[in-house]
Amino acid sequence: MAVRTFVFDLDGVVYRGEQPLPGAADTIQSLRRLGHQVYFFTNNSSKSRPFYQEKLLSMGIPADIEHIMTAGYATALYLIENGARGASVFAIGEFGLLGELEAVGMNLTDDEPVDYVVVGIDRKFNYNTLVKAQRVILGGAKFIATNPDTTYPLEGGLIVPGNGALVAAIRAATGVEPIMIGKPETTAMHEILALAHATPADTVVVGDRLDTDIQAGNRIGATTVLVLTGIATMDEVQTAPPDMKPEIIIKELPELIEAIHA
Repeated sequence: MAVRTFVFDLDGVVYRGEQPLPGAADTIQSLRRLGHQVYFFTNNSSKSRPFYQEKLLSMGIPADIEHIMTAGYATALYLIENGARGASVFAIGEFGLLGELEAVGMNLTDDEPVDYVVVGIDRKFNYNTLVKAQRVILGGAKFIATNPDTTYPLEGGLIVPGNGALVAAIRAATGVEPIMIGKPETTAMHEILALAHATPADTVVVGDRLDTDIQAGNRIGATTVLVLTGIATMDEVQTAPPDMKPEIIIKELPELIEAIHA
């Protein structure tokens, strides 16, 4: 059996909020026991990679920090790889995004002018923040969004607004399209493949969203698996465009190994 690299989304796949999803830890442990590589990639930029490492461990899923990718970390990588180290940034986001940007040498500031506006989920986002973002973007700052997720899932089936809702407000106020970093864009996916020394043909992307996880996996040529414990429904799969259709659909994560090897 060929060794594969599995890239799991987190919210809606491994857990919902603080609630682990049934069989997630056992499934991941079984994949590792079979010799497969396991990586995690969340579009949620609110928390840092060490936070997710601790959260996964608390759910019985140990993970090396190098095997965790977040949209916040991917944004930090994008900036330094494009020669922006030390640039001034007006960051809209929570401690995870701010920490990742500071760690690579970005100058986070409220002073103007700034070089970049970077937008991640921020549960304290308000009208004054929108006004400032509009002003500095129209003044020439580059607009970068960590991810386009308009919603994300919590415990008990609750769905709440995501970063894409904030990005949409800033886009509407400025008329400027952001540079999008997280899924469905493929930059961070290719970073994971490089770290894993994997090819798309040997990679399996497991997610709960058609317009981010599945589309990103399809774009890089990986096998895509939709798990119906998060956002997407079977009705949405039926009407989705071809580039958002998964190759495999499972109800819960414990069905993954049998589905992959069927």
